[in-house]
Amino acid sequence: MKILIADYAELLMPTHDLETQVLKDGLGEECEVEVYEYTDEKRDEFYERLSGADALLTGFIEMDAEAMDHAPGLKVISINATGYDKVDLAEANRRHIGVCPVGEYCTIDVAEHTICVMLALVKNLKHYMHALERDHNWDYQIVEPNKRLKNMTLGIFGLGKIGTAVALRAQALGMDVMAYDRYVSPTYAEDFGVKLADSPEDIYEEADVISNHMSLTEGNHDLFNIDAFRRMRKHPYFINAGRGASVVEADLKQALDEGLIKGVALDTIRDERPEHIAQNPLLGRDDVIITPHTAFYSTSSVEDLERTSAMNIVHYLNGNLDQVFKLVTKRR
Repeated sequence: MKILIADYAELLMPTHDLETQVLKDGLGEECEVEVYEYTDEKRDEFYERLSGADALLTGFIEMDAEAMDHAPGLKVISINATGYDKVDLAEANRRHIGVCPVGEYCTIDVAEHTICVMLALVKNLKHYMHALERDHNWDYQIVEPNKRLKNMTLGIFGLGKIGTAVALRAQALGMDVMAYDRYVSPTYAEDFGVKLADSPEDIYEEADVISNHMSLTEGNHDLFNIDAFRRMRKHPYFINAGRGASVVEADLKQALDEGLIKGVALDTIRDERPEHIAQNPLLGRDDVIITPHTAFYSTSSVEDLERTSAMNIVHYLNGNLDQVFKLVTKRR
């Protein structure tokens, strides 16, 4: 039995000792575990490594019909992330390949990150830091006066586990919280003291800070575009800890330039390939904070991620589907 752990070099963990041990404990010492550094330019080489695999553990490699054609023995794809938009689910279902994302491992971490960057934006930390470091300017009045978070309104897109965790932390700081999510009930929102918006327009009308935590769907692809930014009445701060493709970055730059948005924090961007980062139009601005998809990251979350993604493979291959943390394809 062969398990292939593969991803872009910058996304692979420094070691894979924990995953390897979990896999061998659950599938037997004879189980072969191979780690492969993937590049788009060597797709054919990846296909060679994939050809004999029973399971693939990855986060961000595109698994389309062509890739699956090269993996006739593939039984399960374990995604060591919460999102799984890189996998063609319809094709996986057709071929009876299980797809198992990690449904929970970094809720606390992403929520803490969101509060961190929200405070940094509202308190103008990047402006002050750069003014001091570049110009040696010791002056707290160089930017628009700081505001208190207390009594500001946070508008959340996506009131799932992460959105709810953000809401609770924002409420602890005295913020009013509202959310838009078509998939949760008013009762659920009320239980957490959150006002459920009927439409995005309600958020655009009332929010001082807008934070996106939605998974990517056809319905929210490019949702945050110049038309949306122009409808944001209070010229809010904007945070994206969801998916980069939900935001039209050229429009976001335009919104900043026109004063439609006060400041931006992005943990995901549209094109995260290292060789393309330099072309991002939002780099180098004092009113923008960009982090390299780090919101999830802590020693605790990484251990949970590695263990759960490996155990998903063990449970699936052993036929214990009820113990798989999350299965997004149909059961065989």
